Amino acid sequence: MGFLDHSTNNIILDAVLTDLGRENLARNDGSFSVFKFAFADDEIDYGHIVNFGRTVGKEKIEKNTPILEATTQANLGLKNKLLSLNNDALSRLPTLTLTTSLTDNTVQLDRSGTGDDPTSATIAVAQTMTTSSVVDPDASDFSYTVTLDYNFLRLSNAVPDSVDGGGLAKYTVEADATVSSQNLTTCTLTLLARSMSNDGHSAASQDGTYVYRVVTVRGQNSGASVSFQVRIS
Repeated sequence: MGFLDHSTNNIILDAVLTDLGRENLARNDGSFSVFKFAFADDEIDYGHIVNFGRTVGKEKIEKNTPILEATTQANLGLKNKLLSLNNDALSRLPTLTLTTSLTDNTVQLDRSGTGDDPTSATIAVAQTMTTSSVVDPDASDFSYTVTLDYNFLRLSNAVPDSVDGGGLAKYTVEADATVSSQNLTTCTLTLLARSMSNDGHSAASQDGTYVYRVVTVRGQNSGASVSFQVRIS
């Protein structure tokens, strides 16, 4: 959904189904049902609030945000989802931190298992708080969404929830069993490099030797995310 360009004081919304939604609707077997929805603020510049105050800043966001039309590509929308929390006194939210030590924030894998790099790597991320405050239960992440390029990578012992036409896969991964006294959780992933021919690897390589891809881990309740790079030799 997006704001349309307008020349009056009216706010005009353009709402469309994503390609996946249209695919499900096209089945025409009665299985399509909208049972939840989400909002995001990917395009919002909150500097308007800082510069002009809440009332005027809100109006400038509504009228001046350059969103021309909604997109039907699910992987392009809703990258920064809005949260609905019941705690009106909530003042802090947790962040996600990569706790596995990496060189230059990069995981190094080998697609064939014959090179110097391993074909798999274990990565751990954790919810963290800047203070000793206890996290509101609504913001504790008991499951995570992992997004990666399925053409080159996959998660061990897991099946993706979806893979789009470009090969972008999304997994739902349960948090580790241990929860801290602050209601903070961790998530441990085993990342695998997929086997690929030399020609396919070279075609996707930026420098003739390595393929670089980004993996993103996002908490499903808090909305916090962390990304890291994977170098595949």
